[in-house]
Amino acid sequence: MSATTDRPAFPSGGADALPARLALKSPDAPRGLLDGAWWPRSRELSRELPALAAALDLLWGRITRVAVNPRYWPVVPRKVPVGRRVIKVGWFAAELDPHMLLLLSFRVGRWDLLVIPPETGAHSAERLMAAARDASGPPRTASALMANETAHPAHPELLTVWEDEGGAVPSEHPRAGRHHEQRDLA
Repeated sequence: MSATTDRPAFPSGGADALPARLALKSPDAPRGLLDGAWWPRSRELSRELPALAAALDLLWGRITRVAVNPRYWPVVPRKVPVGRRVIKVGWFAAELDPHMLLLLSFRVGRWDLLVIPPETGAHSAERLMAAARDASGPPRTASALMANETAHPAHPELLTVWEDEGGAVPSEHPRAGRHHEQRDLA
């Protein structure tokens, strides 16, 4: 017995596939080290690339190849099915920034995206996405952006909680000393 189907030969991500979380430079922005940022939901390339390709195909033309540094990807598949086609995936340990994804498009050429780790909090991810698409600031590598975010996280709500629980705010912080002044008045 044989059966035929009108379904695509390859899965496209399934019904539970969510749209890619992207922040891209505007088309008229000058090219720099990064063309934007991508915040995947997991570290499974075979699960994440179809949504990314679907979003970018409309903007940049058909994505045909992807290159990653394998440091943060537990499995790097050689090919990822996307609809009725396949994206070829390569990896370069020494040559490629571990926080970057290199994409090749059939029509447009090469694009480089900062890859924000899936476990990153929403506030940090928003800052990283804004920094990656900022064309007015100095050009920075993906690893430089990640290092800056790790070294200087901006969590004012955490400083308030810490200060209210008796912790100290660094002396160079604009709120430094305010807590002590309030105590002296009480």
